[in-house]
Amino acid sequence: MSDIERRTRVVMGKVLQIPPQDISVDASRETLAAWDSLKHMNLILALEDEFGVEFNDQEIAGINSLNLLLEALRIKCS
Repeated sequence: MSDIERRTRVVMGKVLQIPPQDISVDASRETLAAWDSLKHMNLILALEDEFGVEFNDQEIAGINSLNLLLEALRIKCS
């Protein structure tokens, strides 16, 4: 597991109030009931703070899974 993935899971766990180890590799807004629209925005804000990045509106709307989130963060952090 990469550092980005580990840190992302920790942030997701805090925001969604679930243990990071319970977040599966295929986690998405469809598979995690806790990942509603309000927590989505809280998650984005928390990740922007954690990684020192900023997502635009189009990116925010398009990120609906852990995989897409990690892909976006890898691009922004490289």
